[in-house]
Amino acid sequence: MEALHTLGGNGMMRAAAAAAGDPLSLVGVTVLTSHDAASYGTALGRDAVNLMDEVARQAGNAIGAGLRGVVCSAQEAAPVRGRIGKDSWIVIPGIRRAGDSAGDQIRTATPAEAVLAGATHLVVGRPILQADEPAAVFREMSDAAQ
Repeated sequence: MEALHTLGGNGMMRAAAAAAGDPLSLVGVTVLTSHDAASYGTALGRDAVNLMDEVARQAGNAIGAGLRGVVCSAQEAAPVRGRIGKDSWIVIPGIRRAGDSAGDQIRTATPAEAVLAGATHLVVGRPILQADEPAAVFREMSDAAQ
């Protein structure tokens, strides 16, 4: 799976999808899970941003440009699913176990929450990489996502 940022625009996404070939596994990153509405608005130079609307808009653009799916938080997964259809991938990062530190991630979810929200793929980094027993944490998270 490869990813690009949807803010690169429709032309860039269409060109990337065409270059990626088949089978297509290219996904578009919408709003990073390290942002809340205020920090995302600041990054864009806007006073106010509705993250649900912004993520859904970017997701629609990504699928319209021919990408396989999108990356978004679990909080936006349901409206995104409604916008992109049932066959597109929804990749959810910021996965944490209950009690794990969120670190720099603002919009996090447990594996079970992400799956219930509609995730087709989960992205887990630090909770496994920083664990004393990474394999055990991986198994625990895999079981929780079932």
